[in-house]
Amino acid sequence: MWIENRMRSILPVKHYHFVFTVPEILNGICILNSRWFYNQLFACAWDSLRQFGYTHFGAESGAICILHTWGQNLSLHPHIHCIVPAAGLNLNGRWKYLGKSNRYLYPVRNISHVFRAKFMMALQKHPKIIGIKHEHKDLVKLAWKKPWVVYCQQSLAKPEHIIKYLGQYIHRIAITNNRLVNVNKAGVSFKIKDYRNAAKIKNISLSGEEFLRRFCLHILPKRFVRIRYYGIYNKRFANGALNLDHKMVISIPETKHERIKRITGIDLLLCPACKKGKLLVIEVIPKARLPSRIYKSKLINHETS
Repeated sequence: MWIENRMRSILPVKHYHFVFTVPEILNGICILNSRWFYNQLFACAWDSLRQFGYTHFGAESGAICILHTWGQNLSLHPHIHCIVPAAGLNLNGRWKYLGKSNRYLYPVRNISHVFRAKFMMALQKHPKIIGIKHEHKDLVKLAWKKPWVVYCQQSLAKPEHIIKYLGQYIHRIAITNNRLVNVNKAGVSFKIKDYRNAAKIKNISLSGEEFLRRFCLHILPKRFVRIRYYGIYNKRFANGALNLDHKMVISIPETKHERIKRITGIDLLLCPACKKGKLLVIEVIPKARLPSRIYKSKLINHETS
């Protein structure tokens, strides 16, 4: 059922795979309030993608985001997988293709810096970090200095490829039965991929208590949503987003002022003085042109050349 619903809503364009992760030194802060931490991870990842969509292409993009919290050895490793379409809506509500090549959509280094700034600024405002726990303040300072890496994979071609790729991440748990090697009184042995050694398969063993402790790290808060849809993949665009010719349409008409308010939260028609009244458009001033003397000099130079 999920696959059928997704096939109807996936745009027939190329998609890019982004992975947003945080340094390991922030795991202790994550355990303090995992619900807030994971929500902030979603918010900062999408804010970064949305910001780059407007700054690079002037368009509202979208994303399907999935939370993962584990590494190969069941350690805490919170990260967000994002599938981003190479298309969006410009400020006029018209269809626009994004990306200049099939390799990358946005510069990875730049989006890494933006993501780090957004997340760390939100983290510094968190009440449990501002309190008397100085050890967490030191962790925040150390995390600022570390380089954050946002992984970006080259574009995926067809919608069915996107569904197949997402199927690898949807409704998964920290470890599956086929990875278990042995369970006895001594502990639990299971297989992992050692990505530091060319992704070779090897076995590791943990005591029963340690295995259970690591597994419980990945139990999400009650009613937490780990698959989220943003931008043009949000529910507002789910019905009637594509017509039979695969052209983007807008079901609800929206003015430029309304779109800017929705995107930035700034109401351009609100009086800047009293913050209560609404400004009225009396006259639209036409775009200024070059002074006559400059225009004549350019015209003369053009004719003489």
